[in-house]
Amino acid sequence: MELTYKPAQAADIEPLFAFNQELIDAYEDKTQIELHKVLAWVRRKLEQQIQDYTCIYADGRKAGYFHFFAPDNTVMELDDLYIFPAFRGRGIGSAVIRRCCASTDRPVELYVFRANTRALALYQRLGFRIKARTCHISDTRYILRRD
Repeated sequence: MELTYKPAQAADIEPLFAFNQELIDAYEDKTQIELHKVLAWVRRKLEQQIQDYTCIYADGRKAGYFHFFAPDNTVMELDDLYIFPAFRGRGIGSAVIRRCCASTDRPVELYVFRANTRALALYQRLGFRIKARTCHISDTRYILRRD
């Protein structure tokens, strides 16, 4: 399978928003957050930063998205890695993670919902370790780091 990457466009905002909302619905403890505020923040983030997102293509078909960026001068962050259900289990997420990690000499961090055991296992298999058991968003997430 050949993976290629292209910059995300404005038309990708809605599918990315839907992915975010699906994960929040599945894994977030909604008693700890104000859902409407969180979703409004997600939408603003996507609208303001869509040009920094990347579309993942597998054999020419759109397979998902990710956002890899430097929040500061010490670390890189892998954010919003989403693989469409029809493409899961094919090693695409692993390939994207390896590609991101290989592209920098900085540590890579990410957030993952504690209850998303499949994603957590993937990240740990690829060398990420739990840095913190809570974050500023809610205590439903881990911050993972790969040095």
